[in-house]
Amino acid sequence: MVPLLIWVVGNRILGPYTHGTNTHAGPMALLGDFYDGLSRGWLSYWIVALGPLMIIVVARAAWELIIPKRNAHPKSPAPNKSNTRIEPTIAKD
Repeated sequence: MVPLLIWVVGNRILGPYTHGTNTHAGPMALLGDFYDGLSRGWLSYWIVALGPLMIIVVARAAWELIIPKRNAHPKSPAPNKSNTRIEPTIAKD
């Protein structure tokens, strides 16, 4: 999704994407180059691929640190106040 959004914005601002000698390559040429860059392990392509995930993880972690959950420690059930032992029984029909 991100490479296609990059293509749309880049096509509008910078002009058409060129792929080798093809001066009017479309978004699929950019997507092919993107997957080629991922398969070769180039860092810039992996930053584009994992960038949105990292932004979400950091934002969620910051949110948890700033605003913790209200019921993080629920109250335990009230103890049996009577000193009598409660025995389980089975009904005899």
